[in-house]
Amino acid sequence: MDVILVPGLWLDASSWDDITPALEAAGHRPYPLTLPGPAVGDLVVDDWVDAVAREIDRLGDRVILVGHSGGGNVVWGAADRRPDRVARVILVDTIVPHPGATISEFPVENGVVPFPGWDFFDDDDVADIDDETRRRTAEHVVDVPGRVPSSPITLSDERRFAVPVTILSGQLDAESFPRVLSQWDAYAREVDKIENVEVITLDSGHWPQFSQPERFAEKLVAAVR
Repeated sequence: MDVILVPGLWLDASSWDDITPALEAAGHRPYPLTLPGPAVGDLVVDDWVDAVAREIDRLGDRVILVGHSGGGNVVWGAADRRPDRVARVILVDTIVPHPGATISEFPVENGVVPFPGWDFFDDDDVADIDDETRRRTAEHVVDVPGRVPSSPITLSDERRFAVPVTILSGQLDAESFPRVLSQWDAYAREVDKIENVEVITLDSGHWPQFSQPERFAEKLVAAVR
């Protein structure tokens, strides 16, 4: 399979470097992306979605989309744009957005959202990332266009609900996921419309590609089918 890997906020294609060898060893063709940055202009999340849709068009066959964190919004938007071309959506510690949903709100400085540092995040998200990994990855983060995290995503094609979805969740499992989801209203309604959803627990923080790359790669390869 052609596997398009979409990073979360502040990350680029290199964030998948420890994962792509396992996909290649399994016979797949990984395509890690770096999404358009602030130098391109005044971007919103739909511009990132369009960038992934262009990559789908470039590859010319059915693809699997993998989105980490905020990249999950982006790949679900791309599945909405190209539902007939997406064989599966795999979400890494995130959930599908509903129409009009945003990624999150972060402080904007000079038109960009800079990486806020590891201490910004909840302990459960970062507890399994050691100091060396934090230092190494923080050296490679990129600024996010200021309006991308807070701009609403456009979703309009209900054929997206026929695309199978695998959620690789850091802490939630198939039993706890519906209970937590029930508190998220519009997100729950979006998920309820998807014909085929599976939840697989990673037992990790929010960045398994950094904290446990070998185990995460194994789970990801198993989900690519």
